[in-house]
Amino acid sequence: QYSRLSKQYGMDIYLKKEFLQYTGSVKERGVLYLLTSLPQDQQRKGVIVASDSNFSMAVAYHASELRIPVFVIMSTSTSPARVKMCREYGAMVISYGTTAKDSQTHARRLAQENGYLYLEEEDSAVYLSGLGTVGLEVYEQVPKLDAVIFPAGGHCGLLAGSAAALKHLNPHISIIGVESESFPVLQQSLKAGHPIEDQACSNHHFYGDVSGLCFGSNSLQLTGKLVDKVVAVRDEDVLISMLRLLEYERATVDAEGAIGLAALVAGKLPELKGKRVAIVICSGNLELHLLQQCIARALTLDNRVCRFSLVLSDCPGDVSKLLEILAREEARVLDIKQERTFVTSELFTVEVTCTVETRDKIHTSQLRNALLERYPTAAWTER
Repeated sequence: QYSRLSKQYGMDIYLKKEFLQYTGSVKERGVLYLLTSLPQDQQRKGVIVASDSNFSMAVAYHASELRIPVFVIMSTSTSPARVKMCREYGAMVISYGTTAKDSQTHARRLAQENGYLYLEEEDSAVYLSGLGTVGLEVYEQVPKLDAVIFPAGGHCGLLAGSAAALKHLNPHISIIGVESESFPVLQQSLKAGHPIEDQACSNHHFYGDVSGLCFGSNSLQLTGKLVDKVVAVRDEDVLISMLRLLEYERATVDAEGAIGLAALVAGKLPELKGKRVAIVICSGNLELHLLQQCIARALTLDNRVCRFSLVLSDCPGDVSKLLEILAREEARVLDIKQERTFVTSELFTVEVTCTVETRDKIHTSQLRNALLERYPTAAWTER
């Protein structure tokens, strides 16, 4: 779909909204092709997975739809919402162990004892082919493309599989991967020439699958051969990207889904100005409590929520005068607190702390100037 963000970033932006898949993730493409490729006798016996990742959710749903017995082993620390969702997809969910490693060990043992096929996300040709259908569809749906931006990071199967399809169809399309500066797994692996084994980057609660280990040499070889550029972005850029997608596209996505647009937010791809660019928005599985934190933080980073403190005389009408200034400057008051007991200034004063919402950075600056003119000692909380 053509994006309303195009004008803001000076290029024709098309969004491939893979977060609209049934389980909220592009992983369904690879999983469906993987499951339909299994021998009939294995489909009758069933499959088993051990994680709460997008991959496991996709296996739970599509195996159930294909009438393949499916078991999902999750650790006791898995969020209740994920467990409930997986059961609703049709899987038999078993809670076991306190860590992901415990669950994986138990799943392998059950697979061996009962003839189930233990599945984990890897970069087999079948799985990469399924993911690569994104590249095929982008090429068919958006003519005269100049570049396609994908999430990268540890699980770069989507990037590798789609790059193979796109470069085969048109070698002149630029393929760009985006990963986090906090976990530059792909860049490090490409530099080393083999998948890195840095456990410190695994299972980051914000980035999810993108922060995992670089899991296969097939993906790495395809990426090194076919991908034109890999860039890294800050967490702050990802948060603002999530905010832009929510506001302009009504798209509620997670960090993995927003990281492609974050490269434009961060100004990392100036060469794409005036070009036709597709961005793959691949995932929208962010837990509600984390979504709330992300949006609140993004509004602060975007200079649209600010906080200040000032000391007033504790006289009738002084707080009203402050509110009149805020109303005149068209700032929306989100919260206001008054502190009398622990004020360290002179007696009979009140410390007022306000959290307000503004339109943008310029509006925030105007408000700040207006308040400092009336209250020279006003202190602003830095973001």
